[in-house]
Amino acid sequence: MEMTRRTAIKLFASALPAFCVGRTLGAGREVFGEQRRAGEMRFVGTRESLAAYRVPAWFRDAKFGIWAHWGPQSAPEYGDWYARNIYIQGSAQYKYHLQRYGHPSKVGYKDVIPTWRGENFDPDYLVGLYKKAGAKYFVTMGVHVDNFDMWNSRHTRWNAVRMGIRKDVVALFRAAALRHGLRFGVSEHLWIAYKWLSVARGADKEGPLAGVPYDGADPRYADLYGDCPTVYRQLPWDEDGIPEKWKLHWFDRVKDLIDQAQPDFVYCDGHIPFGEIGLSLVAHFYNQNTRWHSGRLEAVYTAKSEQDASHGICVFDKERGVVETDWPYPWQTCTCIGNWHYDVRAKYKSPKRIIDMLVDIVSRNGNLLLNFPLRSDGTLDADEMKILDEITTWMHINGEAIYGTRPWKIFGGGPTVQPHDPKQKYTETSRVDLTAADYRFTTKKHVLYGFFMGWPETGRVLIPALGISQPHVEGRVRHVELLGYGGRLRWNHDKTGLDVRLPPEPPCKHACALKIIGLEV
Repeated sequence: MEMTRRTAIKLFASALPAFCVGRTLGAGREVFGEQRRAGEMRFVGTRESLAAYRVPAWFRDAKFGIWAHWGPQSAPEYGDWYARNIYIQGSAQYKYHLQRYGHPSKVGYKDVIPTWRGENFDPDYLVGLYKKAGAKYFVTMGVHVDNFDMWNSRHTRWNAVRMGIRKDVVALFRAAALRHGLRFGVSEHLWIAYKWLSVARGADKEGPLAGVPYDGADPRYADLYGDCPTVYRQLPWDEDGIPEKWKLHWFDRVKDLIDQAQPDFVYCDGHIPFGEIGLSLVAHFYNQNTRWHSGRLEAVYTAKSEQDASHGICVFDKERGVVETDWPYPWQTCTCIGNWHYDVRAKYKSPKRIIDMLVDIVSRNGNLLLNFPLRSDGTLDADEMKILDEITTWMHINGEAIYGTRPWKIFGGGPTVQPHDPKQKYTETSRVDLTAADYRFTTKKHVLYGFFMGWPETGRVLIPALGISQPHVEGRVRHVELLGYGGRLRWNHDKTGLDVRLPPEPPCKHACALKIIGLEV
């Protein structure tokens, strides 16, 4: 239904009595729940107002962030969407849950939550590892689609302070991030939970317990599982059927997360939801962030809708893929080394694949947010540690060509310009490794960096795109060096491109970077 001025005031007056209701919501004059103070409010909940947003320099410079998926769904160590899939008869997680915990008519997700204790959780140690690996921002789970808040929530008993680990995980991670000098962010996946958890109100279709309701049908747990009248075994990722009361509850919860955590980065798992309500939340975040930073807007809000991001009101997030066109604003890829939540069955991306992705994304004006899922006890496994170590070593040598850079006139070239199938939703599933013949560019001040994505067996690298007759090449190369190598290089710059003779051994594994001076950047 359309959110008119009268409807908005009525809804907020009845549903959110603690809020100060804006007087001109329909005209887009005020943000839900806020009163204007003279000279303070920059944004209101309209696309026209939010179009004044500009991506802060810190995000453009950072390029690489690390994310930790962790919460009660980590307790079984059996993959993502556990809180939903245990209620879908026949799924792998349903079968595992039967074996480990029991039938979901008696033992459901509510009974998994107390088993998540995080007995070895050390946020300071973890964030220290992430910083060492080169991350410039860290993102923790705020609330996943399981409807469980990872902070001391004012609006639900299902939170990490009252249940499970019994600690304010968001606050602990925030303190660690600030101690280590990283920008801090939170993710929220809550908006679709109303439909996502509806399966907990269903029942087996066949077998000895066919028709026996799952524990989500028990009204004592409606504040966890919800009261959606339709059971969505096939989940439509849209707002259809979501009532106004849930939309207002979502606003309440996420506003509380923002106000308590004071992040510089908020990740939304989807489009900006719920029309004016969602836009008002974004405006609230931007306004509050400006106050926290004494008048400077340092906020980044990411959404997965090209329509939202194309208006410049937020940062576009491309899940498990890269943008296919020249995106006019800075953007982000979010992905995981394996499964989003920890999964003992998962196979991880190789360090080569991760570094390929990072360089490719940065060359296209993007950032990489990489998830390392934590085990139930709050630790990383041995293979995750090895991947972090390899990223750490590579960043130590090549970070100069990553951090603080901007895209060049072209992002790169070679046989693998498009390393994936663009028709797929998550294009990284078809991604292939880049080769020594593939190259990518970044720039910083007067320097052009040219990455070649593998070590050539010939001992020389040729970058045809830098040929002096190319329309995007202005000037002549005056100096070339190889990051991580202290010796002088022999090179030639002519119509065929930039031809560089390499030392006998590579300075690092995977992609290597040439520092090129003389060309117009």
